[in-house]
Amino acid sequence: MSVEFVSRIARSMIEASLKVPKGYRKSLPLITPLAKPFWEATTRHELVLQRCKGCGTYQWYPKPWCIDCGSRDLEWTKVSGRGKLFSYTIIRQVVQNAPGFDEDLPYVLATVELEEGPRMTAQLSNVKPEEAKIGMDLVVTFANATRELSFPKFKPP
Repeated sequence: MSVEFVSRIARSMIEASLKVPKGYRKSLPLITPLAKPFWEATTRHELVLQRCKGCGTYQWYPKPWCIDCGSRDLEWTKVSGRGKLFSYTIIRQVVQNAPGFDEDLPYVLATVELEEGPRMTAQLSNVKPEEAKIGMDLVVTFANATRELSFPKFKPP
């Protein structure tokens, strides 16, 4: 990695930390230019994915090219927000000095396979850990973190 690249990331992290509302105790993502359309959509409570205009492949996480055909002709497309629980783990202890998550314990961290194909990792809401079942139907919901940022979560329909 170049010094310029590391400096740019460090500046972005500092700028992001300055936007954290006073009293907010959970970590916030570093929003890169590539992922910015995704986070702007979550603030509107919409789920969008990159879709290749050439082959139609949906992909998550954001990349500058299609994972299937290599095309750089991608567009952000609103998706259904429906999926199935592919895999999960139950979080019972907070690590990496993020005490704001203590109030959520225990919670289910899930890999959700979306109807459109890609898999996303997100927290489940309205699901007790013992109720989580592989294959269960889920729909996206959004948790507002700040006025400018919402996180996608998934819950039973």
